[in-house]
Amino acid sequence: MSLPLFHMIDGAPDPVAPFSHAVEADGWVFITGQMPFSGTSNTSDYPQGIEPQTRQVMENLARVLSGCGLTFENVVSARVFLLHFDQDYEKMNAIYATYFRAGRRPARTCVGVSGLARGALVEIDLIAKRVSKPPLAGEA
Repeated sequence: MSLPLFHMIDGAPDPVAPFSHAVEADGWVFITGQMPFSGTSNTSDYPQGIEPQTRQVMENLARVLSGCGLTFENVVSARVFLLHFDQDYEKMNAIYATYFRAGRRPARTCVGVSGLARGALVEIDLIAKRVSKPPLAGEA
């Protein structure tokens, strides 16, 4: 096992606590839950409502993935945390689903929670897998 790589991504929102945007070990990339910050400051405003907050969270995740040289195609698992589960589940799903191709969606857990940082309605974290380059013809 190689030592983990700790990624801090330029252009991604500043962390709200002491953590890295992502940590990578042996091709697995664990992406910290993103909040719906509309800017890079962790005091920037959140959009109003679950749909715009979900979209902003997914865009923030896309920034972190991109900073690691990955896309949503590399995502194998997601965890979604909703402040108002019954009220927001279907609306969040409608936005979330647009970021993944049908038939290529990651495994997922979605839970209702009693609170999220800075009063967010949604937080999502990801696990991605870096694709190994297939061997070239003649290589073992």
